[in-house]
Amino acid sequence: MSLTNTTGRLRYVAPLLLIVAVAACSKQDEAAPATTPAAATPAAPPPAVSAEVQAMDADALREAATKALRENRIYAPGGDNAMEYYLALRDKLPNDPGVTSALTDLMPYTLIAAEQSIAREEFTEAQRLSAIIEKADPKAPALPRLQQSIAAAQQAVAQRAVTDDAKSKADEEARVKEQQRLAQQAEQQRAAEAAAAQQLAQQQEAARQEAARQEAERQAAAQREAAERQAAAARAAVPAAAPAQTLRAVSTPAPRYPPEALRSGTQGEVLVEITVGTDGSVTNARVVRATPARVFDREALNAVRRWRFEPVDAPVTTRRTIGFSPG
Repeated sequence: MSLTNTTGRLRYVAPLLLIVAVAACSKQDEAAPATTPAAATPAAPPPAVSAEVQAMDADALREAATKALRENRIYAPGGDNAMEYYLALRDKLPNDPGVTSALTDLMPYTLIAAEQSIAREEFTEAQRLSAIIEKADPKAPALPRLQQSIAAAQQAVAQRAVTDDAKSKADEEARVKEQQRLAQQAEQQRAAEAAAAQQLAQQQEAARQEAARQEAERQAAAQREAAERQAAAARAAVPAAAPAQTLRAVSTPAPRYPPEALRSGTQGEVLVEITVGTDGSVTNARVVRATPARVFDREALNAVRRWRFEPVDAPVTTRRTIGFSPG
């Protein structure tokens, strides 16, 4: 196929090709890995036409350009696109109107791609495309604006990097200060908790000592009361009447051990006076003496009231001692 025929077809399909090519190249750009924005002083971009393309002969360039157009490789990838092939072909055939026409028709695509690269902050690619445009038409109206856009975008990225770095440092300083503040606050809280715990321990110890003192006083008072009761009982004791010796027990259930006394291991005894009726049941009962006082009285009385004896001719009053031992 001749270059003239190829260029003629390009003129007919240029509007449709522009739409298809931009869409296809945009998809290729989206699929490509994201690149890091250029630094303030980017590396030198590759030449507008690679050395490999420059080394190709005219027939090879014409065939490669036709294939690139067919596959919508108008300006990319570098070293294998229609623009580079046509630029190299123009260097070899400078008076060929078809080559010039093809470059003119493909220029808008390259310009759009360059602007998209700037928007993506891919400045090396934008400079490569700018070099292609400049080689194709050094007086292109859009060229100065494009080059200014690249420079302005690079400067904005550099300034943003400086701003971001300053912000990162400020954020880091704020984070360190906040950590120090939290650490100091935690230390103060631990110190306050330790002081509160010490104060509570002192209060508990004081309460324990007071309870022990009151318990000692209570036991001493109970012992004095028991001693006084024993003395009074000894003075008032009267020998048991003879009929009491004739009582024969039928049922004498043991008393219930008070739970509080059982838990504390308290032991003692209760002297009770009971009156047995003629039917053998206990008709009256009272505590004469209890050691310790008021600990086992109730259970002792409850027990003797359930006692049963053989019937007697007349009521009999007697005394019995009931012992309480946790073992």
